[in-house]
Amino acid sequence: MSVCSQCTLRPRSPPPPAWRRLRKAEFAVYGGGAKKSLLCLKTQAGVEGGSDVCFVVGQERQEVFAHRCLLACRCNFFRGLLGPKLGPGMPSPVVLSTVPAEAFLAVLEFLYTNSVRLHRHSVLEVLTAAVEYGLEELRELCLEFVVKVMDVEMVCEALQVAVTFGLGALQERCVAFIEAHSREALRTRGFLELSAPALLPLLRSDRLCVDEAELVLAARSWARVGAAVLERPVAEVAAPVVRELRLALLAPAELSALEEQNQREPLIPVEQIVEAWKCHALRRGDASRGAPCRRRRGTLPREHHGFLDLPLKPAS
Repeated sequence: MSVCSQCTLRPRSPPPPAWRRLRKAEFAVYGGGAKKSLLCLKTQAGVEGGSDVCFVVGQERQEVFAHRCLLACRCNFFRGLLGPKLGPGMPSPVVLSTVPAEAFLAVLEFLYTNSVRLHRHSVLEVLTAAVEYGLEELRELCLEFVVKVMDVEMVCEALQVAVTFGLGALQERCVAFIEAHSREALRTRGFLELSAPALLPLLRSDRLCVDEAELVLAARSWARVGAAVLERPVAEVAAPVVRELRLALLAPAELSALEEQNQREPLIPVEQIVEAWKCHALRRGDASRGAPCRRRRGTLPREHHGFLDLPLKPAS
């Protein structure tokens, strides 16, 4: 066994009392480092040998084995979940059906070794587990990795996780990414699976690089998917977000076409379309002077946009 280079042992004569030897021993560091121990622990994460708790995880119901004492020491969630061991032998399996096996094994790897291998395809599931289990260090590692590998296919899923768990910094990064890659992000499956609270900050953004006509189509596709999943009318699903569409930015011919489609498949409240027509009739913007007439970064120019920013004439 080697001695730490910062510790120097010298012969003493006569030997000090036992209490003094104990005190000095508390300040001596021995051993070959923690790496070997961590590697040994890593080989035990998830395997049956020597374990005393079994988890059944994910929809595939994969068995994952672990050590009750270590989990309880490292994580309050598992301390409360497992409680004290009662009697000899392996207790009944603990079912965790909502966390995928790969993500759960990553959590165990972190608990056993204080390090983790993260992969782009599963990091959001690991992040979700880290938040739910109260593992702040693992959460921060996941957040750092998500920002590093974020792309068009991943960003909407990351936004949904951020909104669900109140991860404000991640939400801001996701919204900024979508603002810069709007058209590509709107075509992803992740966009169609967004919840209404996750979609709202996008529709409220002035920095989206997409025209309003394309945004209306994307919102309709989103509402159709939600209606099919929830078995509710399209207009009911769209109600929490559709007010953020800026219909006054559409040209009269586009607005007429939208009105006809809305009669066949209701999506937008009739009064919202009336307000857009009012902007064209007044040629000075709508009475609210709010977002419905404010152009986005990607709004294509139209002839009537010149009067949208003009103030209303005061009533005589």
